[in-house]
Amino acid sequence: MEDIQVLICDDSALMRNLISRMIDSTTGLHTVGTAMNGKFCLQKIPALQPDIIILDIEMPEMNGIEFLKERKKQGIDIPVIVLSSIATKGASVTMQCLELGASDFITKPSGSVSSNISSVGGDLVEMIASYGRRYAVRKGKDVYPVDFFMHEAKLKEAESAAKKEGIADKIKPSVSITTGAPLPKTLFPSKNKEPAVIEPVRKGGPIDIIALGISTGGPNALREVFAKIDPKLPRPILVVQHMPAGFTKEFAASLNRICPLDVKEAEDGDLIHPGQIYIAPGDYHIKVEKSTLCNVIRLSKEDLRNGHRPSADVLFESVAKIYQNRALGVIMTGMGRDGAAQLAEMRKQGAWTLGQDEKSSIVYGMPRAAFELGAVQKQVSLENMAKEINSTVSAHLNG
Repeated sequence: MEDIQVLICDDSALMRNLISRMIDSTTGLHTVGTAMNGKFCLQKIPALQPDIIILDIEMPEMNGIEFLKERKKQGIDIPVIVLSSIATKGASVTMQCLELGASDFITKPSGSVSSNISSVGGDLVEMIASYGRRYAVRKGKDVYPVDFFMHEAKLKEAESAAKKEGIADKIKPSVSITTGAPLPKTLFPSKNKEPAVIEPVRKGGPIDIIALGISTGGPNALREVFAKIDPKLPRPILVVQHMPAGFTKEFAASLNRICPLDVKEAEDGDLIHPGQIYIAPGDYHIKVEKSTLCNVIRLSKEDLRNGHRPSADVLFESVAKIYQNRALGVIMTGMGRDGAAQLAEMRKQGAWTLGQDEKSSIVYGMPRAAFELGAVQKQVSLENMAKEINSTVSAHLNG
């Protein structure tokens, strides 16, 4: 197996060192080089040939925004993960980075960087594995599957927690992260698993609402889908995109600039209007509540579901309950299983459902889980997702 090569661009020597150590301690990942600003990063790319770049925003001489503009100008397609501040200004600049072609972002830990950097380690490994692996495979490399990296990250988290509790000697992981011992077969899901069969309790009806769940790979995927959405789409769209608090308002605004429909961050009590797209706020679940004249959006701080808040399962569950067979559920690229179980419930109630296909997914985790549960009626490429949503709604406006 070959390593995914990572180039780190940050003006902080401490951050470069900490991130390098985190990457190099993960089997299958390797820090191929570092740079203190965007100018040096550009100079190093031809020689180092990285599979992914970790990019700070605030740097001297050439900052992250300037680097992304030059990257685009030079036609460099290496994926970029942005290290972002959680400040309001940081959210705005982060969305600008996505508009300039960055693949995704991760928030820098607050407080003592050295003590808190491990708190984002799992997310960072997930992103490097997802975007970096996709690029590396395109170059013909033979690299570990994404599930392997997530397994490694979970083992590290377990070992770290065990050390804090003073029980590290009692923990016996099934797979060594240092010896590279063979992994259990269950770690690598079968690509040919036949989906379960769901028999809906009622026939599909007219579509009154669209519910969409998405995670890793989502920011740019949604930009592509919503840029192509029918400007006369007569139904509302509710979206759960796994994203930290403080970023979803700017994310909705960035989507609004390219989408023919109105896009906004959802607020508690919002009336659900046709032709409006509502993005779930970071750290809040989003649900649908039935009302006499117009159904409304409810936000909640209930416990995390599937490790997430917002959770696609929470949204799909409420849509299945309120709309039953009068809905369209869509599940797209993302790690894990969030949304799969309740998309299956939507399908059982008679709702129409779509899932992103494996080839176009940055991570075929959520769509795979939903497909294997029998929750997905049709698998669709990212390129055709907007067209499929448009046509499915059009075909089922009146039953």
